[in-house]
Amino acid sequence: MERFVDRDEELSRLRECYDSDRGELAVIYGRRRLGKTQLVQHSLRDRDDAVVYQATETTTQFQLDEFVDVAAETFPGITNIKQNWEALLTYLGDQNAVVVLDEFPYLIDADGSLPSVIQRLWDQHFQQTSGTLVLVGSSISMMEEAALLGNSPLYGRATVKLDLRPLDFAAAQEFLPDTYTPEERVFAWGIVGGVPYYLDGVDLSRDLGTVLTEEVLSQRGYLHNEPEYVLRTELTDPNRYFAILTAIAAGKTTSNEIAQAIGIDGKQISTYTQKLERLRLIEREVPLTEQKAKSRRGRYRLLDPLFRFWFRFVYGNEDRYERLGEDAYEALIEPELADFVSTAFETLCQDALPDLYPDKLFLDIGRWWYKDHEIDVVGFADEATMVVGECKFTNAPMDYSALASLEEHAEAVRWTPRDGGDVDIEYALFTRSGATQAVREAVAERDDLNLFDLREIVRIP
Repeated sequence: MERFVDRDEELSRLRECYDSDRGELAVIYGRRRLGKTQLVQHSLRDRDDAVVYQATETTTQFQLDEFVDVAAETFPGITNIKQNWEALLTYLGDQNAVVVLDEFPYLIDADGSLPSVIQRLWDQHFQQTSGTLVLVGSSISMMEEAALLGNSPLYGRATVKLDLRPLDFAAAQEFLPDTYTPEERVFAWGIVGGVPYYLDGVDLSRDLGTVLTEEVLSQRGYLHNEPEYVLRTELTDPNRYFAILTAIAAGKTTSNEIAQAIGIDGKQISTYTQKLERLRLIEREVPLTEQKAKSRRGRYRLLDPLFRFWFRFVYGNEDRYERLGEDAYEALIEPELADFVSTAFETLCQDALPDLYPDKLFLDIGRWWYKDHEIDVVGFADEATMVVGECKFTNAPMDYSALASLEEHAEAVRWTPRDGGDVDIEYALFTRSGATQAVREAVAERDDLNLFDLREIVRIP
């Protein structure tokens, strides 16, 4: 059985629905592999009033037959009800049942009128019962069109909406062996991320090279075709999206760079990037001082570390890895791995900022760049304090030039505190391999400069 980690808030909200004395409509959505089904199953433990139906890609009549068979195990009287969705769900609502329709988009594929049927059922009857209807789906676009967007039939009806996201770094650590060092934890996070299916599906007690060789690089590996599978289940014509994701993974992060890399007009690129953003596969990031809707300096990045790894190292290179076999990791991956993981390390440093500066209330945290200036970590805090940070995930100790560069870039940041006044700048150095003596001396002498090592950043004893 898969391990179930975290999700305490989501569990609490679902159980409140089940125990409510009014009708409840819960919508659970998010990309595949995040544990939506496991969340529902866990929330229903020790209950005897639930019907959990996991739909498949088949005809409406077959789905109805299967649903009745499943429901009859708990509510035998349903076999006497007319076999259509409205009648069956009305009956279960009157029994104050918890009804889960998992893979709801498959039901919509078979019967496009179903969201409207449920809308009518909800408006006219179900919300007056004490029943709970839970709609679960991995196709974000279809869930939006059915229940979430302003023109969807069920818009405004959901009493609970759970947008499931990957686990955060702290929760993901529960899947890793206790023997992992802070460095190994960062590497694992930077490659596998917080998707429960990935973390639970591979044996992470082995060394990283073996895991990547056997589970990702090998054509027989557990995760070898995972990104391709996810994309092909979400997209009808994925080839251009593959090209876009490959370009982003290779460092082409602006709209113009991506368009040039894949050979299309720059004006067309937003059609594709918006779709990938809706699928939670990429994110458009802007400098922390700018508003996302107005900024023209946006950069795209892949959100899922495994997708980043796959499109940078695996896609299009399968034959090469197969030919090299066990030597592929050492020859082609290992020399570039620290650089690859550095992006995830920067995000970890941003996330750690509130804990590392507990006396400050951070209003915004992120990255910042302008022309030739770039800062890995920027935090705007109350009382007109700006914390700026440089991250180095290299084998070499951080030298004084990194601090000098950070101070130079910080002078270019234009930020006006909400209460006005002069900005108080503090400097943070985040490092994997310590720092040179010159840097350590500067830290000892200054009260506006801090040096943080991996143990402090990942907050592992």
